[in-house]
Amino acid sequence: MGTVVATSRRTRIAAVLLTSLMALTAACGTKGSGGEGSGKSAASGGYPRTLENCGEKVTVDSPPRRAVSLNQGTTEILLSLGLADRMAGTATWTDPVARGLGEENAKVERLADNAPSFERVLEEEPDFVAASFESTLGKGGVAPRGDFEKLGVPTYLSPTDCAKENGGSGDGERARPLRMDDVYGEVRDLAEAFGVEKRGEKLIAELKARTAKATEDVEASDTRLMYWFANSESPYLAGCCGAPGIITRAVGAENVFDDTHDEWPQINWERVADRDPDVIVLGDLSRKSQTAETAAAKIKWLESNPVTRHMKAVEKKRYVLLSGAAMNPSIRTVEGIEKVAKGLRTFGLAG
Repeated sequence: MGTVVATSRRTRIAAVLLTSLMALTAACGTKGSGGEGSGKSAASGGYPRTLENCGEKVTVDSPPRRAVSLNQGTTEILLSLGLADRMAGTATWTDPVARGLGEENAKVERLADNAPSFERVLEEEPDFVAASFESTLGKGGVAPRGDFEKLGVPTYLSPTDCAKENGGSGDGERARPLRMDDVYGEVRDLAEAFGVEKRGEKLIAELKARTAKATEDVEASDTRLMYWFANSESPYLAGCCGAPGIITRAVGAENVFDDTHDEWPQINWERVADRDPDVIVLGDLSRKSQTAETAAAKIKWLESNPVTRHMKAVEKKRYVLLSGAAMNPSIRTVEGIEKVAKGLRTFGLAG
């Protein structure tokens, strides 16, 4: 059954690619027999398997062999599960890959630093497409999930994103605080889809142990944090309930913008100065799509802007630098907990 499904999928993908390429009057090759592996062991090892994902049922007929991950967060989960040899491509990066994953990441082709085109993804003849954000795997992104599924390509969206109300400003709104258990749910789902459940549980155990070690004896209830992701003119700052909320609760602190449920609301600097945080957590991004992407650019802005330079955190240079991946819902959020806890200890604010 699996071989028939894989062959049919490749045929449909080839038809779509041909149509698109004719419309664009461009020519490009395909990957030949690269998708053959997806037909193996379809009727064994508990396959087909069906996942409940963001209100949809996602069925994989066999362990994916040519997966494409469209966001860094999902990519790093797959790499951490030892699945580089089953990945056909990655895309949409904010930072260098997590420490310890460089060698595995180098084995996988990067289709684009940002979002690739639908046709570019199809060139890889994927048998599974996963993403961290609906903005990537949805209308206005690479393609809606249905466009892949019409071609027989199952798709998976991180439950950390569909747990919020997407759309509008501020990158969506959360009715309830995100938890690391939501991230662990993504790890378990992907491990199940690929048939590596034991690896998934091992990864989760390691992340829990790191969190426990990082937060041991940390209690910062009198400390007020602010998280700045990007943009100097109208900064994206963390609301109560996304990944920064996980970090803040883990160290027992308070987010100065806990009164908004928007994921990343854009807030003017006068309001920021009025909140006067004790510590500022800065996104240190390597991408180039907004102003003030790097931590260095953010610090320069804070220390030169007459509205912000007299804030408590700025005068005392209480900055904690995080990757963008650590400030998004992902396994890197644990890295965020570690670095914020370390910063609080360094500043003498850990309890």
